[in-house]
Amino acid sequence: MSVLAKKKIQGAKAREGWHWRDYFKSSELRLDKDHPKPTVFVAMSGGVDSSVTAYLLKEQGYQIVGVFMKNWSFPVKRITECPLYQDYLDMVSVCKFLKVPYLVFSFEKEYRKRVIDDFFKEYRAGRTPNPDVLCNREIKFDLFLKEALKRGADLMATGHHIRSRKTPKGYQLLRGKDPIKDQTYFVYPITQAQLGRCLFPIGEYTKAQIREIAKQVGLPTAAKRDSQGICFIGRIDAKDFLKTKLLQRKGDIVDLSGRKRGEHEGAWFYTLGQRRIVGLSGTAKPLYVIKTDVRKNLVIVGSDSDTYTKVARIGPLHLINPKEYTSRTLVGKQFLAKSRYTPELSRGVLKKDSKGFYFQFSQPERAVTSGQSLVLYQGQVCIGGGVIKDNIK
Repeated sequence: MSVLAKKKIQGAKAREGWHWRDYFKSSELRLDKDHPKPTVFVAMSGGVDSSVTAYLLKEQGYQIVGVFMKNWSFPVKRITECPLYQDYLDMVSVCKFLKVPYLVFSFEKEYRKRVIDDFFKEYRAGRTPNPDVLCNREIKFDLFLKEALKRGADLMATGHHIRSRKTPKGYQLLRGKDPIKDQTYFVYPITQAQLGRCLFPIGEYTKAQIREIAKQVGLPTAAKRDSQGICFIGRIDAKDFLKTKLLQRKGDIVDLSGRKRGEHEGAWFYTLGQRRIVGLSGTAKPLYVIKTDVRKNLVIVGSDSDTYTKVARIGPLHLINPKEYTSRTLVGKQFLAKSRYTPELSRGVLKKDSKGFYFQFSQPERAVTSGQSLVLYQGQVCIGGGVIKDNIK
């Protein structure tokens, strides 16, 4: 064997030795089978919300285990360069502060297959998906819950700003007390079986109250800023991330009359309602993306008023509590709805025709985007929803 070949093998072995398990370590897990209250595995991201979740549940007498999910790998040479590593260290510091054990779960292969592959597939088709909705459905309330139960949990808990309650007809999902932070939009695909195993303690508090609790208790993450970006990947420019898989294809930016207004890098990098349009020539009035055509590789722009529509056609309708709400009894009734993650709610009527379900807004809605979700509410109760397939004027 040549010296060069030996060096390559040694280099490969060195890289293999740099394994996430060498740094993202679990503590020893010893569960008290005689503990008076259920064992709760808390999904902890290293942020203040999940930290306070663990604190509140421990104060309520539950046997707590903190769990950090490491579902993404970053191409870094040193562990200190990994964005998730600091989050992991913060989680560990909180668990040590609370004197509770902690574990690390990794569903990296499943996360790529179930969430990220779909993310690229949807953009390639000209739609704008919401990876957080997929992440909750496929990872947190599916794989995480199953693994937690297998490891000895009775229940799981998350730091979502949502609430739940049990009624004679089953479990209901309710909006969080803080209307700005309410996250039911991301959680609407949840099922009755999953709700029956989940706790969401911080949904009863506003964000300001959560911060105050963390500060008074002295939690290490009390002053940590909220994380943003793609679930488990973090703050990253979506367009740059898309370019790692989607090719750049030059095409025309045109207005409704067909007049060329500039050139773009690929229609799939643009989304409905977008104002900052790379490649658009200088205009006297602001222009917005009102449609994309990935087959023809066109981006169509117009005025802000052109982004408004009155109908959102949705795919299969998921109902959180089918015993309480059935599709037959819901059709023709007025509901509140969100067509994107926002504190604002719109009114409208759920309808159905030969093509399926659609929601007719009482007032025109801005940027109803295919790939996003339409989520239905009756007062504080989140009924369910579906992925937006199309919008109609």
